[in-house]
Amino acid sequence: MTMPTRPLGTTGPQVSALGLGCMGMSALYGDADRAESIATIHAALDAGVTLLDTGDFYGMGHNELLIGEALRSAPAELREKARVSVKFGALRGPDGEWSGFDGRPAAVKNFAAYSLQRLGVDHIDVYRLSRLDPDVPIEETVGAIAELIEKGHVRHVGLSEVRAETIRRAAATAPVTDLQIEYSLISRGIEEAILPTTRELGISITAYGVLSRGLISGHFTRDRQLAAHDFRAHSPRFQGDNLRHNLDLVDALRKIAERKGVSVAQIAIAWVLSRGEDIVPLVGARTRERLTESLGALDVTLGEADLTAIEEAVPPGAAAGDRYPTQQMAHLGSE
Repeated sequence: MTMPTRPLGTTGPQVSALGLGCMGMSALYGDADRAESIATIHAALDAGVTLLDTGDFYGMGHNELLIGEALRSAPAELREKARVSVKFGALRGPDGEWSGFDGRPAAVKNFAAYSLQRLGVDHIDVYRLSRLDPDVPIEETVGAIAELIEKGHVRHVGLSEVRAETIRRAAATAPVTDLQIEYSLISRGIEEAILPTTRELGISITAYGVLSRGLISGHFTRDRQLAAHDFRAHSPRFQGDNLRHNLDLVDALRKIAERKGVSVAQIAIAWVLSRGEDIVPLVGARTRERLTESLGALDVTLGEADLTAIEEAVPPGAAAGDRYPTQQMAHLGSE
């Protein structure tokens, strides 16, 4: 299989049609195996995946160190093709508690210095504030990233989970390559205002949560027990009647997948791929087995009849429960 590419905005590089989101290798989804995580990153690079996504707060730096190790031990020709996207600004305490976001220019440069060291690279390809700091104008934060670009430490400005108005203000300050935001069959909030805005401005989308944290992967069962430190144990969509309703949607999707001879996850990823050449889905595979399944979505062709059937099985707004706990929803760019 030859990995297709997509443009990362009008000002950014060509990247693989699928990116690898590495968060689950370090945080929020239960225990992960370090050796298998590195092997999965290597397998992704070998398959032609060029976009690796992380955050400096994933495992309090653990994820960046993991990616750095994987890049150092990868063949030189694959390492040189890798493009790393980093989110910054989330503040955490020693016990892992969240305490807000910091988008001050001095903090932006401080966060970048530590990320460059942990990753073992001389520049970050796409750098983005993880969530808007309500106390700092986006113009100041983006301006600081632009200064890092001038000095060669960063290549492109990215955004994460912001609304259309903020996107316009950021783009008026410096060229913005990409917006990272949740987008999947059951999280379609960007379609009303955000996606039209990014398309008007030539900004691409890297879509995370394309399998809704495993909920629409086809592998999540009704009786699955989640560890207390697993994010999903506290996510509204994974609770009680919400979970039962959402897994009914998955069962409807499974019938379509079975008719096409593919997996539920492949159908869900292929649907996001079908939304436009300006959208790059991030797959959160933590193992080579799940990576192989996700890459199979590239071979799935969805015709008009397939897309109609998918829309009927999982119409917009069909999901039960918010995608984050109530206290976190205020920081998000789309509902």
